[in-house]
Amino acid sequence: MSTWLVVWFIVAIVSTAAVTACLIALVRHVLILGRSARELQDAVKPLADGIAADGDRASMRAASMQVPGRRASSGRG
Repeated sequence: MSTWLVVWFIVAIVSTAAVTACLIALVRHVLILGRSARELQDAVKPLADGIAADGDRASMRAASMQVPGRRASSGRG
């Protein structure tokens, strides 16, 4: 075997190991990010549901209120 062939073989092995390590780290970070997003969603869901319920209540109350001095139907076309 020539020296250049051995050098290229070592470079190929080191490059493959580096890319594999990067892919493993990337997959690990994706899993951690997914877990964190799920925990955040579980923590925020009750608060978001309460805000949505308050918004529904406020819109129903606003719809049931009538502005003073205005008639329900003006008759204008």
